[in-house]
Amino acid sequence: MPNSDKRILYKENNELHIIVPADETDLTVEEIAAKDVPTGLQYKIVDVADVSSDRTFRNAWTIDDSELTDGVGA
Repeated sequence: MPNSDKRILYKENNELHIIVPADETDLTVEEIAAKDVPTGLQYKIVDVADVSSDRTFRNAWTIDDSELTDGVGA
């Protein structure tokens, strides 16, 4: 599965951030998350279909902290 089929979600200062991983790398999505999520912050890797493509209310998007269970930024 290409990296671009996934999104990495994390929260910083109570704001949701979404990382769009690139396919043109030898890194896995998990390695990208560990590298790019700020140190000590928890993250969740989801399918691209799980993130709304409608950016109209993107500042209202949220995720519960209890869902950020896939790892912690290095």
